[in-house]
Amino acid sequence: MNTRQEQLHAFNRLLDIMDDLREKCPWDKKQTLESLRHLTIEETYELGDAILDNDLLEIKKELGDVLLHIVFYAKIGSETNAFDIGDVANSICDKLVDRHPHIYGDMVVADEEEVKQNWEKLKLKEGKKSVLEGVPKSLPALVKASRIQDKVKGVGFDWEEPHQVWDKVQEELQELQVEVASGNQEKIEAEFGDVLFSMINYARFLKVNPEDALERTNKKFIKRFQYLESKATELGKPLMDMTLAEMDIFWEEAKRL
Repeated sequence: MNTRQEQLHAFNRLLDIMDDLREKCPWDKKQTLESLRHLTIEETYELGDAILDNDLLEIKKELGDVLLHIVFYAKIGSETNAFDIGDVANSICDKLVDRHPHIYGDMVVADEEEVKQNWEKLKLKEGKKSVLEGVPKSLPALVKASRIQDKVKGVGFDWEEPHQVWDKVQEELQELQVEVASGNQEKIEAEFGDVLFSMINYARFLKVNPEDALERTNKKFIKRFQYLESKATELGKPLMDMTLAEMDIFWEEAKRL
C-alpha cells in the first residue's frame, strides 16, 4: 500500500490535473455545479453497484470518479473565492472532531448506539431545528424512509422489540386489505405506503439494509429472467408465444443454477 507521503502526492497530482483540465479542456471549462450534479448522482450509484457486487477493482475505479467530482466542485468554488478543497477538507475535519467528543474530548460512551444518539443531540445543539433536517429531500423514497427511521431512533423514538414492529406490519397489511376491498385507490396507495414504511422499519430491526436487499433481489430476478430469455431464443420461440407453464420450467432451472 502507499505511504502517507505517496497518498498526498497522488492527491496533489489530481489537483494539478484538475487545474489543467479546467484551464485547457473545452468540456471541463464549461461545467458548473449544476451541470455536474446528475453526473455525480450517476457515479454514486455506480459505486453502489460495485460495492454490492463486491468488485474491489471496480470499487477503486468508482471511488476515483467520485473523488474527481469532489475535486471538480471544489475547483469551481475556488474560482469565485467561495471555497476551495482546503476549506472542504477542514470543514469535515472540524465536524468530525466536534461530533466525536468521546475521541477528542472527555465524553465516555458505552457502545455504537450511544455514539449515534450523541451525534443527533450534537446536531441539534449546532442549531438544527429538527433531527430530520439532515435527510435529503431528493433521496429515493426507500432510502429516505430508512434514513428517517435511523434519525428518529437517535433521539429515542423507536420500538423496543422486533416483535412489536412485526405486529405493526401485520396491522398495516390488514388495513391495506380493508382499503383494497373498498376500492378507494387513494386510500389503497396510502395504506400501501404504510406497509412499505413498516417493512423498512422491520428490516432495520433485523439488521438488514432494505435498499441493498431489494437491489440484490433485482439483480437475482434480472439474471433469472435473462436465462429464461436465452432459453426461449435457443428454442426459437418468442416469450410472448410461450405459456406461463413453459416459462416456469426455465425459471425453475434458473433458480437451481
